Amino acid sequence: MSFRVIAETIGRHLDLPVLSVPPQQAGAHFGWLGAAAVLDNPSSSTVTRDSLGWRPVRPGLIADLDEDHYFCG
Repeated sequence: MSFRVIAETIGRHLDLPVLSVPPQQAGAHFGWLGAAAVLDNPSSSTVTRDSLGWRPVRPGLIADLDEDHYFCG
């Protein structure tokens, strides 16, 4: 899942605009977090699932964010 999808979901719930920042500007825009924001770091729970028999039962990140319990008030 991309930062874009996460940001768009949060922006939608907070009624805030979301903009795309080119990788060359990430450091200036995000500060110290910019280095992490531009990494191509795909991850998977496959190893955990296979080695520990873990089977998640809760909603994924976007579905959880869409539940609105983070954005009430």
